[in-house]
Order: sequence, then C-alpha cells, then structure tokens
Amino acid sequence: MGQDTSHELVDEALPSKTLQDRSLSSVATYLNSPKAQRVVVLTGAGISTSAGIPDFRSPDTGLYSNLARLNLPYPEAVFDISFFRENPAPFYMLAQELYPGKYKPTVAHAFIALLAKKGLLHMLFTQNIDCLERAAGVPPEKVVEAHGSFASQRCIDCKTEYPDEFMREFVRSGDIPYCEDEACGGLVKPDITFFGESLPQRFHMNTHVPSQADLMIIIGTSLTVHPFASLPDMALEGTPRVLLNMERVGTLGSRPDDVLLLGDCDSQVRRLADELGWRDDLEALYKEVGGPEAAREPATPAAKQEILEEEIEKLTTEVEQALKLSDGHKNVDHKSVDHKSVDHALKISDGHKDWLEKHLATKVATGPTETVSPADDEKAQKQDTEKPDVEQKAQEPSSDQVSEGGKTGDTAVISSTVAESDIHTGEKESSLSKDTENNDTTSSIPVETKEKTAASTEPKVDDAHPIPLGSEPSTQ
Repeated sequence: MGQDTSHELVDEALPSKTLQDRSLSSVATYLNSPKAQRVVVLTGAGISTSAGIPDFRSPDTGLYSNLARLNLPYPEAVFDISFFRENPAPFYMLAQELYPGKYKPTVAHAFIALLAKKGLLHMLFTQNIDCLERAAGVPPEKVVEAHGSFASQRCIDCKTEYPDEFMREFVRSGDIPYCEDEACGGLVKPDITFFGESLPQRFHMNTHVPSQADLMIIIGTSLTVHPFASLPDMALEGTPRVLLNMERVGTLGSRPDDVLLLGDCDSQVRRLADELGWRDDLEALYKEVGGPEAAREPATPAAKQEILEEEIEKLTTEVEQALKLSDGHKNVDHKSVDHKSVDHALKISDGHKDWLEKHLATKVATGPTETVSPADDEKAQKQDTEKPDVEQKAQEPSSDQVSEGGKTGDTAVISSTVAESDIHTGEKESSLSKDTENNDTTSSIPVETKEKTAASTEPKVDDAHPIPLGSEPSTQ
C-alpha cells in the first residue's frame, strides 16, 4: 500500500500556465505578487518528525511497526474505538507522551504561521493531531484538523465536553478520565478520530476550500489516506501546486504548474523562505515559538532519526507496561492484588475517585453535597473487574481506502502526532460497526470505508461554508 504516483510527470517541454516556469524562484515571485492572496496548505506527519514526534507507518521504524511485537490484537488497536472501550490504558499511556506541551513547533509550522501573519493563509488542512500549528500561532479558525486533535475532548457516550484543565491533570497523573455526569459515567477521549469513528464535520464542511486557492502548498505527507489524499486534486487547473516532501506523492508533478521540492521539510521551507526574502522573519518566529529547542536542533538527519527511534522505543515500552498490567489484572487472585496500583494503570485510582467526588460536590455547593451512591460504587467495581475479552481484529485497510503503489517513508505519524497524526478509519467488519462513533467536532485519524465516505461527503448545509455539489472528496 502507498501513494499513487502512476500519473506521469508533466512534459518538461510543456510551458506553465500561471508560473513563469516550474522553478523555486518562479514560485517565490508568484507568492510575492498580488496574484497569490489565498494560499491553501496541506500537511502531514513529515512536518512534525523534526520536533521529535515519531511517525506511525514508516516500515521498521514507525510506531505501528514497534507496537506489532506487543500483545495487541493488531498494532492499530491502540487507536480503535472498540478496543478503547474495553481497555483505554494503552492509549492513555501513549497520551502521556504525546499530549500537547512536550513538543515544540518546527520550522515548517513557523512558516505556515508566517503565511497567516502576512495575511496570505486561506486555510490549513492537517492530518496531524499534535496541535503544533496552533502552538506556532496559526489562528484556530484557519485550521482544519482532518483527523482531529488533542485540542478538545468529550465523553464517548453522551458526547458531553470535558474541561481542558481536568484532562491535563488526568493525563499527567496517568489516570483515565470519566464523564462528570454520574448518570453516564462514560470514558472520556480526546477528539482524535479513532478507527470506527467518522471524520470531523468541520473537514466535510470545508472540502470546497481547495478550489478557492490561488496557490496550494503540500508539506510532509504521503497522501495515502482518503479523503484527505484527494484534496490536492480539488485545486483548479492552472493553480500552482508546490510539494515540499521527501518524495513525489499522489498526482503532484502531473500538471504544468506543479513544482516539486524534494528533501526534508524544514530544509525545503528554508529554501523557499530564502527565495521569498522571508528568511529573517521565519527564523525570528521559529525561535519565538520553537523555544530553547530551536537553537539546538540535531545537526544531521542521522541524529534526528536517532532521536525519533529513541522516542518510539519509549512509547512502545509504555504501551507494553499497560498491557502487562492489564493481563495481570485478568489473571491474578483479586484478594491479594494491590488494586490501587492496577486501577491506576487500567482505569482510575482511588485518589482520582476521591478527587472527582469532591469536584462533583463543589459543583452542587448550592444544594446537598453529592456523593457516589452504593449502587454506583458497586457498578464501578464491576467495571474494574469484569472486562470482556476484546474481539480480535486483523483486517487491513482495503485498496479503496489507501491508494496503491508507493511508499510511506517520511510521513506517517502520530502527528502529528498520532501519525499521519494517521490513524485512520479502516474498513472494519460488522463487529466494529456496532461501536462506530459519530464525532462531529474537530478531531480524527482514521480512513473511512468507501461506502461510509461516500455517504459522509454528501453536501451538508452550512451558512458559512456550504459544500457545492460535485466538490466532495473522492475515495477512489
């Protein structure tokens, strides 16, 4: 499986329609002209790997490849909604490492923020879940997180939003948050689209935007996951499309105004900034948003790769620890086990329970103090000890979801975090359909089934951003 690069490169003898020629200098000249007022940017995991965020899908070195050695039904189960319902511990082990605040924006993120500061950014579509675009200063209203992100969270059952400050505390402590509504008590999950969930409504309501672009810039993505992979083809003929990536992907390079800048993302961004005369502005912004790390980047690609491999190994070890505790919880003599330590990894600690009870009591301070009833307490204990076995699922995404023929080398991340921030809604059998969630907020990571994608991309009415007929993303 990989990106479809079956489209032939454009004939070099064929003149460009909009650019002077297919060169970096022509791109800079065009971007500095009044003709380029609406720049649409598409990004994937490749823009975040230099921040130390591992990608998910790279062969041998990606997070999935490392998780494959663990006792999981399949590596992607960590981001499967059905598995999450049965055992959220592995995901929250990862969340401790991936949660916003640990990683800083890269040069590529700073460049997108600079476009916004100059009033040129029309919209950013990202597959990453790391929120680094926001951290770099890109206005949230200019960001479409196609696979969701850690920016918000809610109960997976009643969909009630959950406070940011509580989520941060629970992720930091290793506890697993539950809905504040005692009548519900459902698990709380970041608005990241898991396997088995729909793509965010915000994505579908903005699929018309690429056709409005004067210039499209694609950075650090393998374009393997639909419908996101169809966005470059929605740019009108004659609209320059510029790819900054390790390799050619999708249909890029097949049009007269396509320009390919191949290499690592940060280096290509700096080349473009030099041609634009923006290098000083870019570096100043990068130092501002990149923090201390901006001044001491790894000197070589090999050094960067070593850092990524260390991070992936750490993440894998964290998940392995959660799985061992989970298996032990199923098999040990519950009369002798230290329930507090097991609950801390699997679910919720006693301290967390006490804190939550006090928090609920504070919320109803104007009336009688709320406490957990014996019935609720008994129900919670059963949830701790009566975990049904998770159904084994090993079906791979179909060719309707991932285009064939290419490689997924540099960009398959967590990215963004979950990777290509890309954990996508795979085509699951009916066993998954029972738990399929509809996440209508900014979130996501999965690839949808062909039938489901077709249905979800039907025009939806929205006063601000209606989708014109015929502009829906293709899933072919």
